[in-house]
Amino acid sequence: MARRLLRADDLYRLRVISGCRLSPDGGRVIFAVDRVDPKTQKRSANLHLARTTGRGGVRQFTFGDQVDRQPRWAPDGSSIAFISNRGLESGSEIFLIPTDGGEARPLTRLGARILDFCWSPDGRSLAAVVQKKDPEELERERDEGKKKLGIVSRSITRLFFKEEAKGYLPRERAHLWLIRVPTGKAVQLTDSEVFDEWSPSFSPDGRELVFCSNRSPDPDLDPEAVDLFLLPVSTQVRGGRMRRVRTPAGPKELPVFSPDGKRLAYLGVEGKGAWWKNVGLWVVPVRGGGAVDLLAGHDLTASNWTLNDIAGVPSLSPPAWSSDGQRLFFQVSSQGRLSLLSISLENPAAGPEPVVDEPGALGDFSLDRERTKTAFFWSELENPGEVRVRDLGSGRTRTLTGFNRRFLSRIRLGRVEEIWFKGPEGNDLQGWIVFPPDFDPSRTYPSILEIHGGPMVPYGPVFIHEVQLLAAQGYLVFLCNPRGSTGYGQAHTKAIWNDWGNRDYQDLMAFTDLVQARPYVDPRRMGVTGGSYGGFMTNWIIGQTSRFRAAVTQRCLTNLISFYGTSDFNWTFQMEFGDRPPWEDLENYWRQSPLKYVGRAKTPTLIIHSEQDMRCPIEQGEQLFVALKKLGVETEMVVFPEESHELSRAGRTDRRIERLNHILRWFDTHLKD
Repeated sequence: MARRLLRADDLYRLRVISGCRLSPDGGRVIFAVDRVDPKTQKRSANLHLARTTGRGGVRQFTFGDQVDRQPRWAPDGSSIAFISNRGLESGSEIFLIPTDGGEARPLTRLGARILDFCWSPDGRSLAAVVQKKDPEELERERDEGKKKLGIVSRSITRLFFKEEAKGYLPRERAHLWLIRVPTGKAVQLTDSEVFDEWSPSFSPDGRELVFCSNRSPDPDLDPEAVDLFLLPVSTQVRGGRMRRVRTPAGPKELPVFSPDGKRLAYLGVEGKGAWWKNVGLWVVPVRGGGAVDLLAGHDLTASNWTLNDIAGVPSLSPPAWSSDGQRLFFQVSSQGRLSLLSISLENPAAGPEPVVDEPGALGDFSLDRERTKTAFFWSELENPGEVRVRDLGSGRTRTLTGFNRRFLSRIRLGRVEEIWFKGPEGNDLQGWIVFPPDFDPSRTYPSILEIHGGPMVPYGPVFIHEVQLLAAQGYLVFLCNPRGSTGYGQAHTKAIWNDWGNRDYQDLMAFTDLVQARPYVDPRRMGVTGGSYGGFMTNWIIGQTSRFRAAVTQRCLTNLISFYGTSDFNWTFQMEFGDRPPWEDLENYWRQSPLKYVGRAKTPTLIIHSEQDMRCPIEQGEQLFVALKKLGVETEMVVFPEESHELSRAGRTDRRIERLNHILRWFDTHLKD
């Protein structure tokens, strides 16, 4: 069969895999697979099961048009708990299904939103993070008339009142509940109108829970004041006496007990307001003692930043202890890769050792009970993601699924070349060039510079549908990780702190110079595009240079002054800009705003924005559109209703396709003579 070129509507054919979990005995992996119905645009997800050895392949485990997600094995492997919206108009519940087959049954009937959960070691209980519905929401659900009319008004009192992709936040906070198995009896363990709890994990004896919470007087005014807390669960008393674990100040997440229950491992940053710092891998005694960052001195970040547009940012898994408690397994973002490493607690100075460290991005990972195998989600240049398993002794790796491999085997993708080059200050930079599938070096091609968001979220050796689609349409696409990106050490990330549009712009132009010098690149037909911070930088570029013949700015940021307080980042964005609000340092915000320089713009620019974008509100795109129109610059604004900042990755599929077609239309009009 002749292989064809990639199309925008292939988004319907690509599959998103999530929630990858290895069974306790290492024999099977459970995971969720998304799909979209092109007629209804309804997104569904079902669980699938794959054997790690022998034959048997992959089989679908749950069925239906609901969303089944976050599967978790019972400690004895006899059943699987998962979160689902099956049979519900809103919210979610926890369901149980026997591993050897049978019908899933609801374990909880809380009429709320289940955000997360974990099993107790004996399999008799679950600890769940539950967010109740507001009384007004419950009243609307009971009254058909009120349900049709919808919300009449919102009374907002807390400082953080909205969140990207979630909308306006409910008044109810997220709290811990204990769920008994198999009865489903539920007991609320924590309660507060001010505080949330998240990331629960049981002690090995099942008597305590560790979790994260911000218990400062007003968490919205001190959002990075996160601590670890221990809560006894044997008494099952709401608001039981909890104890704070002494750790350095700063954000923390994903705590887990050591096998002997004497220590905790967690991911965190020491200090507040320093987003450029590496995320450390910390260990702290449970009953008192100083916390130690095992990655101190190694200039690595225990994070999950590698960008793609099929699954978004790969999910971050908790660190995992070896069975003897002498080693920790954890994810690292480094030079575009997302790898799995391990480190010795006895000799952390020796540095981490690779477990899965090759070009690509490792998402969810888990280990079997004996710590002999790991299963993980894996994305690479020619595949947005499959499930793999690796034997930790031999290093032998098997790819267990082929959801995307089979489809992409029928597609002609563009070749990708990785490039390391020197920046304007002698700094090392990493980039990639994606060539058209039928590339002919004797011809000249139009080219497009793609700029990532964040600004900390880097590109890497992973499949990006948008990039490959542009290449399939005859464009040479080039992308890099300028200063400000994560994964190249703290100094690289910090270089643009309170100085956006300077060193990052220099790095991008240095890469453009390098690409433009190639004989097959037509310097008269170069375009630029990016989203979020990439939209900011696209706006910045058209106000600094006319070297690009066309631009597409997406979900952009153009005015830092009006951005303050209108974004779901709220006031915390000031940390990035001198940690002073605009009314105390107006010129600093304006100096770093693309709108200040828009009077120089001449580049035909398409603006793409979503009406419900709460990260970069639509007024950011509107200001740019009005300015360019007033200046007489060719411009157009395409607005997507009901969509959020995540349109390109998680929006309704027909709208994602429409967005891609608008991008192609604009570049075809201006770059193809």
